[in-house]
Amino acid sequence: MDVMLAEGLNQQPVDAISKAIINMGFNCVRLTWPLFLFTNDSLGSITVRQSFKNLGLFSSIVDLQANNPFIVDLSVLDAYKAVVASLAKNNVMIILDNHISKPGWCCSRFDGNGFFGDQYFDPHLWIQGLTKVATTFKAITNVVGMSLRNELRGPLQNVDDWYRYMQKGAEAVHAANSDILIILSGLSFDKDLSFLHQRPMNLTFSGKLVFEIHRYGFTDGDTWSEKNANQACGEVLNEMVRKGAFVLEQGYPLFVSEFGVDQRGTNVNDNRYFNCFLGLAAELDFDWALWTLVGSYYLRDGIVGLNEYYGVLDWNWFDIRNASFLQRISVIRTPFQGPGYTETHPHKVIFHPMTGLCIQRTSLLQPLELGACSEAEAWGYAPAKTLTVIGNYFCLHADKLGQPVKLNMVCNDDSSKWDIISDSKMHLSSKLQDATSVCLDVDPNNVIVTQTCKCLSTNDTTCDPGSQWFKIIDSTRATKIIKSSLQIKPIIHFLVRNFFGSYI
Repeated sequence: MDVMLAEGLNQQPVDAISKAIINMGFNCVRLTWPLFLFTNDSLGSITVRQSFKNLGLFSSIVDLQANNPFIVDLSVLDAYKAVVASLAKNNVMIILDNHISKPGWCCSRFDGNGFFGDQYFDPHLWIQGLTKVATTFKAITNVVGMSLRNELRGPLQNVDDWYRYMQKGAEAVHAANSDILIILSGLSFDKDLSFLHQRPMNLTFSGKLVFEIHRYGFTDGDTWSEKNANQACGEVLNEMVRKGAFVLEQGYPLFVSEFGVDQRGTNVNDNRYFNCFLGLAAELDFDWALWTLVGSYYLRDGIVGLNEYYGVLDWNWFDIRNASFLQRISVIRTPFQGPGYTETHPHKVIFHPMTGLCIQRTSLLQPLELGACSEAEAWGYAPAKTLTVIGNYFCLHADKLGQPVKLNMVCNDDSSKWDIISDSKMHLSSKLQDATSVCLDVDPNNVIVTQTCKCLSTNDTTCDPGSQWFKIIDSTRATKIIKSSLQIKPIIHFLVRNFFGSYI
């Protein structure tokens, strides 16, 4: 931003913010930097104090003096280095992201920062800046990657220049520091990498290239609140895979380096988007960065202390804005099956994006319910569309409308077959004995039940299918083990109740 200082240092000591990142369960920060900070000596050499004075932020100087007195009279460039040092000291990994050239809020199509050749985007100066940043932080091992440029966009964007300059930039960073990951963004505000289908990168190195994409609810306008949610989910996910996530199939890591929602929980567009997005995040197991840590800004849109409702931290940079949201995303902090991540044999878990929980069971006599994915039941999903518990003969069985599903040993009837239906591919549907179609759902106590499938008609734009969205996820995470010492009596009771209950 215009101040050229990492946000929040008027609210909390820099080490307190670095520690808070770790304490909230994150391990990495995508730290933005403007090109001119490292390439314009007169800009990079002004002090933090003078930068704030230039913008009339006199009260913020007082707060900075109280919370981070050592930073106030540093140059803005040295202050940036101090923030990196604090993150590293507190064992936070850092990805240095060239977010923009001229300091300010990002992004628009016509801000002069969008693509090579724009008013503020000289590609030769950009390569010099990348080289300087890679060299400056080479000795800091917690700097694990560099994102070469944020959200390429605007009327000048084209594929040929993307390859020309992104390859030059990647080689420049590699030459300056061969130990860090090199992260490349796509076109159209980082939504589109589709050109990689036909034309691979031509680089002198391998094994360290990462591709990044961005996606928000507002990326697609009011699609999520104005369209049928299943239809919107299907369309957006198909586009994300077609234009970005396909790189996973090519053997590259995918870094969704920006996503986020209004943390107040009142934005229908964001809420529906996130239920869908979280299902894909768990399924594809990509890496990610959440926008944003920021609780408030020194100055944004002419407003001093603007509250950031997408921020994990509250306005004061101390309180967590929405603890339940952090709990919900905790499920994707650990890979389900990432490369080199094998704790146990491959299996399936049934994930519920709206809660961030998975289907589990506490015993054969209790109904299936949602719980932590670390305690999820391990399933197999057969070509016959049965969901069977790994390690025994039980399968998931639809019993009665509005009632808990059951585990059954008879797995060849229609009530034990589960189709993945709807445009979202997240409804699990079966049939009752009377041939009524039902879908998995969750009751207020997090018990897994069957209900009439909802929101299937594309004409229904007001219905929210979130409670019925489940994702069958491949996993190699260690899950709870069914103990071999199960008592005979509970098993007998289970069999009697399920198979002979109508006769006794």
